[in-house]
Amino acid sequence: MEKHTKKTNNSTAAKTVNVSTPEVKIKTKKSAKGSTLPLATGVADSTSIASTENLPKTPQKAAAKNSPKNAVTASPQQEVNLQSPIKPSLSADFVKIMEARHHDPFSVLGRHLIDGQLKISVYLPYAETVRLSGNAVVLNRIAGTDFFVGTADSDTLPEHYQLIWTDKNGHPHETYDPYDFGAQMPEFDQHLFGEGKHWHIYQKLGGHLHSIDGIDGVLFAVWAPNAGRISVVGDFNHWDGRCHPMRSLGGSGIWELFIPGLTIGCLYKFEILNRYSNQILLKSDPYGQQFEFRPNTSSIVIKEKNYHWQDQQWLEQRISNDWLHTPMSIYEVHLGSWRRDHCGNFLTYRELAIELVEYVKHMGFTHIELLPVTEHPFDGSWGYQTTGYFAPTSRHGTPDDFRFFVDTCHQNNIGIILDWVPAHFPKDAFALAQFDGSALYEHADPRKGEHRDWGTLIYNYGRNEVKNFLLASAMFWLEEFHIDGLRVDAVASMLYLDYSREANDWIPNIYGGNENLEAIDFLRELNTATHAQHPGTVIMAEESTSWPQVTKPTWTGGLGFSMKWNMGWMHDVLSYMSQEPIHRPYHHDQLTFGMLYAFSENFTLPFSHDEVVHGKGSLVSKMPGDMWQRFANLRLLYTFMYTYPGKKLLFMGCEFGQGTEWSASRTLDWYVLDYSHHRGVQTLVKDLNQVYKSHPALFAHDFEPQGFEWIDCHDVQQSIISYQRKCDVEDLIVILNFTPVPRHNYRIGVAEAGVYQEIFNSDSEYYFGSNTGNGTVVSEPTPWMNHPHSINLTLPPLAGIIFKRT
Repeated sequence: MEKHTKKTNNSTAAKTVNVSTPEVKIKTKKSAKGSTLPLATGVADSTSIASTENLPKTPQKAAAKNSPKNAVTASPQQEVNLQSPIKPSLSADFVKIMEARHHDPFSVLGRHLIDGQLKISVYLPYAETVRLSGNAVVLNRIAGTDFFVGTADSDTLPEHYQLIWTDKNGHPHETYDPYDFGAQMPEFDQHLFGEGKHWHIYQKLGGHLHSIDGIDGVLFAVWAPNAGRISVVGDFNHWDGRCHPMRSLGGSGIWELFIPGLTIGCLYKFEILNRYSNQILLKSDPYGQQFEFRPNTSSIVIKEKNYHWQDQQWLEQRISNDWLHTPMSIYEVHLGSWRRDHCGNFLTYRELAIELVEYVKHMGFTHIELLPVTEHPFDGSWGYQTTGYFAPTSRHGTPDDFRFFVDTCHQNNIGIILDWVPAHFPKDAFALAQFDGSALYEHADPRKGEHRDWGTLIYNYGRNEVKNFLLASAMFWLEEFHIDGLRVDAVASMLYLDYSREANDWIPNIYGGNENLEAIDFLRELNTATHAQHPGTVIMAEESTSWPQVTKPTWTGGLGFSMKWNMGWMHDVLSYMSQEPIHRPYHHDQLTFGMLYAFSENFTLPFSHDEVVHGKGSLVSKMPGDMWQRFANLRLLYTFMYTYPGKKLLFMGCEFGQGTEWSASRTLDWYVLDYSHHRGVQTLVKDLNQVYKSHPALFAHDFEPQGFEWIDCHDVQQSIISYQRKCDVEDLIVILNFTPVPRHNYRIGVAEAGVYQEIFNSDSEYYFGSNTGNGTVVSEPTPWMNHPHSINLTLPPLAGIIFKRT
């Protein structure tokens, strides 16, 4: 992850794929098309409404007809006028309802038994008349207001009454009263969430289809403890915060409201009034599971658990899979720029399920790692500035479309790893930043709460509800989308309080150190919980420092990750390969130093997106020499990676030697495959994947020293290294020549006598090399390099060769 790639922009509006939003459906009766109107209902105290004939209407007016999907605060027409001349004969509670600042609307609205009478009141800003369905009771308007009140007979009033009302255009509507339903979230869920232990809180918070006593609707819930009032606003109520204020569930900080009649496709946000400043905020749902296509940011109610999975065999095998000792070759992909259609639009998840899966299967990779597909507003962030932690981006389709993509991968024996970003989040005002008007998800002090390099905010890992939010997000992707693993971005920035900070710009921990103790605890809990709940899945760390025991078990003091990106090896090797061959003898240690720590962690060898962007050029452009030498160096580099201990990761485009550096705004340069050098690299990577998966010596002991043995690492002057990869069933010999000079009669020591077959040669004519090689060689009883036997070889220029004893 590049620091200076993190930008925030809500206005990105390139016209690519058009993901249609399902039509909003709200139950109405004989209503003209498009005339569905909002509802708020309640009960009035008869003693407080005696003299209201001249009561003026609240200055807070309806929102504009078009959805304010990107608004940060309410428009001036929506702001509460606390100085409006409300007559004192109207109760304070009624005034608060009218001014949209009541924290407990259910105490005022709904049915209430007052002085022995059952009284009903509703607040309907867009209604002309209101009566009870199946009942002769007519609710009378309080003059000068949008309150409608009446008295009902408790014997004839149903358990959940319906209102028949006409709007100002004379259109009739029929709906259940939202304020006639009790609280829905059990105290146990609230308690578990407060403890930070509710792995499935995403099933409770957000907007979900819900049914009460056979009445269907949507149950909304949100955590915002510093709010004075929260309303659900959407395309079903003119985005008017007066219409559907939520109930507070007390000390949990959770607010909820069941709105009958709503169904899938509704657009919604939460309008939040800060209790201290009276600031009005318009926020997307933190737990939203689908969002509008950018730049719009409204959350969308979806039908959940509707997909019929067909990957049961894959999931069963995954549980028993020993990933420590099996091959893992990862193809890292940015879905928005891998390929696009002929018009330049994003491919859909379902199109990618065909094209990308077919390509990855052909190339022989075992896994696809996706740059974040969690919803994000700015294309240029590549997804690393996430605003929707529970939603696949709408750029490529719906959540079920993404499920289809994952399902297709699994049915083709391809695993899916998702880049996931708990290290920071953007400052976009419609999302998590200052969510309820306070530093809720972030730290208030910028010395702990802000990454100035990236212009983003840092999570408060010490707050249980925030920690629960992130843990539930991880569980969500593993469980709801069958993801096989997460790659946790920017772990180093989480571990160190002084990460990329000046000496006076950070706050030490309670012991005076620079370790972020709260983040450490969070990471340990993340790894413990995910591995326990979803055995067979992996959690990888992008950790760029020498922090100890990143991949060791938590019970031994480690962080508990499955694997860690080997950034040190990657930087050393790329630095070495960028040297002219004549200078390489002076940098030979960059080839060999990595073996001093190779088995201290479970390492993945990454040539990732970060190495081919922002002026770094493509991998092939880093190589010295003429065109032939550059491509020979690239083939040699890949041979080194595939034969070195550790799992493998290669960013898209690198597998065919793309000449220009990667840009997220356009597709890969597929046209270069018209040229032989690029086709040769692509064929080589395909064959390396096959060799890697076919020979246990190359993967069985990736994380254990018994799988590797140097033959010779001291041939500095000729820039040659040789080593064995070993396992119980076979040994392989690898020799790498880092100069453009063929080496004839080059002797290598071997442990056993016999015939040795050259099973791979990166200089083969199939890869458009010079085709210098050996074929089959017979060992000689000549001791060499501390071995009793040896073989005499010809080493091709700028190439790697692999031998196996037959």
